Amino acid sequence: MAGDLRQVSAALKMITDLERIGDQASDISDIVCAIEGVRPEEAQRLHAMAHAAIHMVTASVDAYVCQDVEQAKKVILFDDAIDNAFQEIKIALVERIAQNPELGEYALDQLMIAKYFERIGDHAANVAEWVVFAVTGVHKGEGL
Repeated sequence: MAGDLRQVSAALKMITDLERIGDQASDISDIVCAIEGVRPEEAQRLHAMAHAAIHMVTASVDAYVCQDVEQAKKVILFDDAIDNAFQEIKIALVERIAQNPELGEYALDQLMIAKYFERIGDHAANVAEWVVFAVTGVHKGEGL
């Protein structure tokens, strides 16, 4: 019975994170539709971040479906990679603004997109943490 309660509780928590992922994906879409073209240097970095975020979301949901704690833990650890990618993009955009102030608004749009991908990664890691809880009864900070 405790396992069933954990499953329901974890699923309810995951729904909130998955909804936020959808909201952030929608926000990314709005920004992309509003800007004029993406320069190749930003596109490559953002493309890599998008793939990382997609991988994390897919892997966290798969971990839940398969009740795979090891896969969930890999997703949690992978969050550092997407956080690092965000930092790299932020630094590059600050440098770009310093060199070309007229690109400020464009760079801020790019930064927002990168931040949304970073947050999507955070939400995917949250889903993975709830998978671990659903299976083991242990939530983050309790010996993960």
